[in-house]
Amino acid sequence: MSAAESILEANLVEVRFSSEKPLFGQAVVVQAVSGVSLKIRRGETFAIVGESGCGKSTLARLLTRLIRPTGGSVRYEGRDLGLLSAKEARAIRRDLQFIFQDPYASLNPRMTVGALIEEPLRVHKIGSKAERRAKVAALLARVGLPAQAASRYPHEFSGGQRQRIGIARALASGPKLVVGDEPVSALDVSIQAQVVNLLADLKEEFGLTLIVIAHDLAVIRHMADRVAVMYLGEIVELAPASRLFAAPRHPYTEALVQAIPLPDPAARRAQVRVEGELPNPIAPPSGCKFHPRCPFAIPLCSQERPVLSRPDAEGRQVACHRAGELTLTGLATAETARSPAAARRFELYREARAEQAARSSRPAQPD
Repeated sequence: MSAAESILEANLVEVRFSSEKPLFGQAVVVQAVSGVSLKIRRGETFAIVGESGCGKSTLARLLTRLIRPTGGSVRYEGRDLGLLSAKEARAIRRDLQFIFQDPYASLNPRMTVGALIEEPLRVHKIGSKAERRAKVAALLARVGLPAQAASRYPHEFSGGQRQRIGIARALASGPKLVVGDEPVSALDVSIQAQVVNLLADLKEEFGLTLIVIAHDLAVIRHMADRVAVMYLGEIVELAPASRLFAAPRHPYTEALVQAIPLPDPAARRAQVRVEGELPNPIAPPSGCKFHPRCPFAIPLCSQERPVLSRPDAEGRQVACHRAGELTLTGLATAETARSPAAARRFELYREARAEQAARSSRPAQPD
């Protein structure tokens, strides 16, 4: 892939967090991200998945310069984010925006919704006061909220509505890349589909590149173009979404894929057994970090750390000593398809969105 095709690139990035040195003993060091390299293609939806504590949220903050890497580099449109001055970093934040996991904690409770959405416009000196207010009203309408919401406070809205406010705020500055850190995990299942559809619609409308962080593969399997699977700070598999779900090549990916609930409650399938919890990141296992939980581990796995392979003809990469000899089970096409009831709910949502857009585009009728 050429540099022109990528908008964001991470090269061997690492993040280590150290505790304060105690009076006796040594400071504790946690390797949150370890030697991750990836390229995000312009206009794609790229998902980063894994269990809680695997480092995916840290990686997301690293990619948007909310935290600095301990090692390696992150380049946005060819520019090293770590070498930018404070003034240059503020300017580039107009292009890189973040949707946080908790739609309530990320919104200042003392500011009205209108002030919250307008803040990025004021910070980046975009438009006049009247133009900024018009922009706020347009964004609220685009995410399905009434214009009157601008004068209200975050606590007056439901969780799904607050997340829509967070999305509107992220879009205010006209970004090129948006990172959603578990954007629907705090929402009811009935609201998740609406927000997922809204993100997909906005991505197409505004020409965004979207990075989605999730631990639930069921959320991203219908919206991602490519998926990176993280385990204990490392990427263990990276592949196009359709291929990863149909035929995973890493045992950890297989366990995640097979944990996706089936639309048919009566359906059953054999699942790979993964025992135990994530190892202590302060003292990770030697060799392959997944080997203590892997049902296919051999002595080599505990002795030598596997490296992420080069992309094959399908664009797949995997870090597993036995990737070439294992036959792993993914989801059948029928299993990945939405149930008729779920498909109908998505269809009704899109019809409602289209009708609302048509109404908003009509000229106002004189009294």
